[in-house]
Amino acid sequence: MSNASILPLSWEVPEIFRLRLGDGPGRQRVMQADGHVLLVTHRPPRQGERVRSGRYFWRTPEGKWISSDLGQGPNAMLKHLEEYTTEVNKLEKAEADAQSSEDYFRVISELSPLLRATRNLHSTLQKARELIGNDRAAINYRDRAYELERSAELLFNEAKNELDFLIAQRTEQQAASSHRMAISAHRLNVMAAFFFPVVTLATIFGTSMRHGLETLSWPFPFLTMVFVGILLGVMLIVFMTMPVNPKPRKRRGVDERIRRTP
Repeated sequence: MSNASILPLSWEVPEIFRLRLGDGPGRQRVMQADGHVLLVTHRPPRQGERVRSGRYFWRTPEGKWISSDLGQGPNAMLKHLEEYTTEVNKLEKAEADAQSSEDYFRVISELSPLLRATRNLHSTLQKARELIGNDRAAINYRDRAYELERSAELLFNEAKNELDFLIAQRTEQQAASSHRMAISAHRLNVMAAFFFPVVTLATIFGTSMRHGLETLSWPFPFLTMVFVGILLGVMLIVFMTMPVNPKPRKRRGVDERIRRTP
């Protein structure tokens, strides 16, 4: 692939621009020669895209802006920046609708290359502004790129914090559930240990005692046994599931003085 295929053949740019470009756009950067300025930028990255697509902006010595595929004039760069804004807004909505860790991870995965692209775009436009001078359009482009970078950075941090909080919340819930299960198992073991000698002695020596219920007519003894069993079972469930809150972690109070060694 020749260098002429990267930049439009109709562009009357210095030959050094074409010589400094390879078969692809490479990193985002700015070039200057003989009053001409060339901006090598990337289109907004797409999900799963490994090779970045290039987009080129040429500023003539007369101050005219020409793009490789967005037309001419100052609006060409604005359209380019608007594409980034659209992608950021789309991910912002996805982050607001996220409910699970998978949703937040997907947002972060798509946002990471977009954040790098906006950061490099802002750096490129800042260098272009320094090379061009006090050009109003270049200043506006630079400021708009900074806003994009800032929005993408804030969104990335927010999504990452939400993911960390969700993971910590799930971990805390699992720890609380494990704590309740451990307490219930401990109570059950205590009850088993308490009644084990009684059950053992009753098994060895037998407990065939007269209590008077055997003389009652059916079904009163059976219903009484079922009722008492259910009542004892409910009492046991209440005892086993009685909440036990862990002791709060001791924190240093606001008014507590820090002890200092002399």
